[in-house]
Amino acid sequence: MITYNDIYEAARKERYSEQLQRLSKNFIDEVSNYLKEKKDIASKEDDVFSDVIVKTKKQLENAITLFKELMLRRRKKILNLVLIAAETGISKQDFENMLTIEKELFENLMKCIDSSDKKLSESLNGKKENSQKNELIVFKEDVDELVDLKGDKIGPFEKGQIVNISKEIAQILIDDSKADLVME
Repeated sequence: MITYNDIYEAARKERYSEQLQRLSKNFIDEVSNYLKEKKDIASKEDDVFSDVIVKTKKQLENAITLFKELMLRRRKKILNLVLIAAETGISKQDFENMLTIEKELFENLMKCIDSSDKKLSESLNGKKENSQKNELIVFKEDVDELVDLKGDKIGPFEKGQIVNISKEIAQILIDDSKADLVME
């Protein structure tokens, strides 16, 4: 069972160390149980002025603050590790000190960095990103009101009307021979 001193000590070690500190694999569950237990004690209304309840409430507030500080410091270190790993690779020791949820965060951030690096590389090599989401079409006939892919109503449209519309809807209208693509 974790205690207030354990949370305090974990936060203190994290604060004064450059490296990500090792925590037990079930640290978050233990903190959750600790906080639940303290909330149960603090919520007892038998004697509002009881020293035990007042002390417990203060200890609960401090424990929550320490835990938030601990997790924030760990996230900052993980962000730094992501930046370092993107350039050089990661130290196995640091990865081993991550909690499961932190490993997932690290992996997801690395995927984002890799994706961003690929896009940057493609841009530098002259490949243009085809991110155009709309098409300019001209209607060949009158078309009643439609519902787009987001569920919003669009239209009605008249024959000859030129509209800038999402690619998906434009393709459906073109396939149904109700509109043509306007060439640039």
